[in-house]
Amino acid sequence: MLFSSTIFLFLFLPAVCLLYFIVREKYRNIVLLLASLLFYAYGEPKFIFVLLTSIALNYLFALGMDRLEAEGRRKIRKTVFIVGIVVNVGILFVCKYLNFTITVIDGLFGDILKTFPITLPIGISFYTFQAISYLADVYRKEVGAQKNPIDLALYISFFPQLIAGPIVRYKTMAEALKNRKENWADITYGVRRFLTGLGKKVILSNNLSIVAEYAFGFDNYGALPVVTAWVGAISFSLQIYYDFSGYSDMAIGLGKIFGFHFEENFRYPYAAKNITDFWRRWHISLSAWFRDYVYVPLGGSRVTPGRHIFNLFVVWCITGIWHGAAWNFLAWGLCYFALLILEKFVFHPEKIKGCVWKGIYRAGTLICVNFLWVLFNAKAEYGMSALRRGAGYCLSMIGCNQNPLFETRILFYLQEYGWFLLAALFTCTPVLPKLKEWCSGRKAGEVLWETAACVGLAVVLMACVANLVIGSHNPFIYFNF
Repeated sequence: MLFSSTIFLFLFLPAVCLLYFIVREKYRNIVLLLASLLFYAYGEPKFIFVLLTSIALNYLFALGMDRLEAEGRRKIRKTVFIVGIVVNVGILFVCKYLNFTITVIDGLFGDILKTFPITLPIGISFYTFQAISYLADVYRKEVGAQKNPIDLALYISFFPQLIAGPIVRYKTMAEALKNRKENWADITYGVRRFLTGLGKKVILSNNLSIVAEYAFGFDNYGALPVVTAWVGAISFSLQIYYDFSGYSDMAIGLGKIFGFHFEENFRYPYAAKNITDFWRRWHISLSAWFRDYVYVPLGGSRVTPGRHIFNLFVVWCITGIWHGAAWNFLAWGLCYFALLILEKFVFHPEKIKGCVWKGIYRAGTLICVNFLWVLFNAKAEYGMSALRRGAGYCLSMIGCNQNPLFETRILFYLQEYGWFLLAALFTCTPVLPKLKEWCSGRKAGEVLWETAACVGLAVVLMACVANLVIGSHNPFIYFNF
């Protein structure tokens, strides 16, 4: 079920909210759990068994570690933890990476294995990482094992962030699972945040996707004009940002309505000064997960330069593969690894002086990010691998495929969708927060801002509903992960 769907907006969400707020507090977790399982089962009911299996196993692993700690059997406790991690990774591997691994083996040694008809369960990468973080935090004694299976099941399957994050730590939800107080201020904020995310998704991302799909849909990159390639690449860079940050806004807003407080997942990443800064702003919950559960345990940066490089290499290999079982995702991750190594050991962007040079470096950062989104978005089509298609598109952007500079058809797309492109370019920078900050403390400014915000959100809601009712293009990129 999509947040940006009429069935969610006008049936599922109102029903859940009504039932949630009329039942007694002790039953509210049960309401949210049942709603979450229904939400997940709506599209592919069979995958609910994978989710329930994950919940049950992690519940037992954590309880086992807690009991073994009380008994002082620490070696066996460590074994249980390792087995728990292996089982979680194993389930993810079978569902997401088994067929890819088989094709790699067949490519090396001939057709010695056969792939299996496995359909990827929606959101498995997200809830598996949440489960792993829960086991790790229990093992580190940062949290106690949750003895109430309903509360743990709700943590892993909570529908606002089940499908596409943000990845929430158990300790972030632990207290709220037992004792939370909803209030009107949070509910109001949650509704406004949800509508903001809905607007990002339906109005901006969906319309930008049409331009991006036109450009990426060329079967011959020798015929893809340079201007069209750039317009398509920029459109996809903005599409994926508004798609994912819009979903995160909706998840954070829904969490607020039900008394949960999730951390921010995006902080204007396209305003980043360099690649390191970009990843401090983009998909923050995933970056923090890799930092705390992979990078730091490997030794982080407090090691020799060689080991530091190795640690970054491991993190970015996993980051790439986490996004998808294809070579272009691995290449995408390794390209970021290379860029970060250059920043840390060669360029040192923090030492760059002067507005002009800083501006040039910032522009170079955005260009690199844009090229890498092209690689990220490449799909295996027309007899070409995803990696080859991505490289071909990048070459078309710099005119190396003997492709033309311009075509008239792109003018039609700019005429139809140019306003969405301009709005996206404007709002992906922190201009509106700066304007809100300027208005705060000024009585007339605050009234004007609140009035404009309320009117704007009302218009956004009406525009979103209109688009959804007529069945407009409505993909969600991160549902594939």
